[in-house]
Amino acid sequence: MSERPQPHNRSGYRAFRTIPTRWADNDMYGHVNNVVYYGWFDTVVNAVLIERGALDIHQGQTIGFVVETQCNYFAPLAFPQTVEAGIRVAEAGRSSVRYEIALFAQGVDTAAAQGHFVHVYVDRATRRPMVLPEALRRVVEELGAQ
Repeated sequence: MSERPQPHNRSGYRAFRTIPTRWADNDMYGHVNNVVYYGWFDTVVNAVLIERGALDIHQGQTIGFVVETQCNYFAPLAFPQTVEAGIRVAEAGRSSVRYEIALFAQGVDTAAAQGHFVHVYVDRATRRPMVLPEALRRVVEELGAQ
């Protein structure tokens, strides 16, 4: 069996987005349900790309498909906490990017959860992989892991 992952520190991430928890995020055990974490991963990746002009979800020729995702949990998060999601790029290929995301309780330096999304970027019409557009490549380079 492989060694258990250790929580990352916030200093290893290049950009952050604040995400408020909602009452509905908590499950019957009093903490955020695991499925919500994946929604936050998706939110931070796409929000950062949209805000930086690398992704146009309505008119752009390029769209990203999630082909792999994973998450490790270290500490519970719960409503009414505020979550600070950190993002960085671990790897980038010709048409794919591995984004790493860590979720921190507001003001805490150690991740409560962390994981990754691998996106393959495809042509909106043909759904075939395409080379990362220049605007996306620039943002990917900005988010490169430290």
